[in-house]
Amino acid sequence: MMKKFAMRNLRLCTKDCLCLYVCPTGAADTENSIIDREKCIGCGACAESCPSKAISMVPVDMPPQQPKEAAVLNKLNALSGSKTAQEAVARELGQSTHNPALDQLARALEKSNRLMAEDILREAGYMLPQSGNANRFLRSLLDHPDYADVPVEVVKRLLELLPANEEEPETESSRDGEPEARPERWRCTVCGYIHEGPLPEDFTCPRCKQPASVFERIPEDEA
Repeated sequence: MMKKFAMRNLRLCTKDCLCLYVCPTGAADTENSIIDREKCIGCGACAESCPSKAISMVPVDMPPQQPKEAAVLNKLNALSGSKTAQEAVARELGQSTHNPALDQLARALEKSNRLMAEDILREAGYMLPQSGNANRFLRSLLDHPDYADVPVEVVKRLLELLPANEEEPETESSRDGEPEARPERWRCTVCGYIHEGPLPEDFTCPRCKQPASVFERIPEDEA
């Protein structure tokens, strides 16, 4: 059976405090309202007794992220890029107008597009923060110092707190003891966006929305 621990959502907690009386180890009774993970034995008594459903049982070790088909990933990534662009347009519209009604509408559109983009990216393989996809993405941020707005120290801290729950896929070269080949890298000649991996014919740049034809492959020595 998968080992779990209890987690309390403070926004849902109505302070009925039944969890304090049913917890056999006292893990639910803390000064900061956060259930003590070290004391929690994962019995689930607190979650079952909570009338406000503010306590959930969370796996200690998250299962590996389920893979997606390449065609599905391409569409999800393109759609998330579209929502991100719409978010930027709405933000610019709100900042440039003096009409209170238009500003309120723009801020609502900005937030809704941000939420949709986040949901789409989670569906594209980033549902679990401990997944291999999320771990590789965080490490890729540290490999690109040209991204000036990347909070390097925050990324390093996240990598410490969220170890990957799956192993890197083994390649033919790694099995033979040879160094693993670096993935293809493509640069958008319009905005400079860097894409790693094979470039599908229907690919569009998530930053400037240009087609795959404007991308040029980066030489190995430059990559």
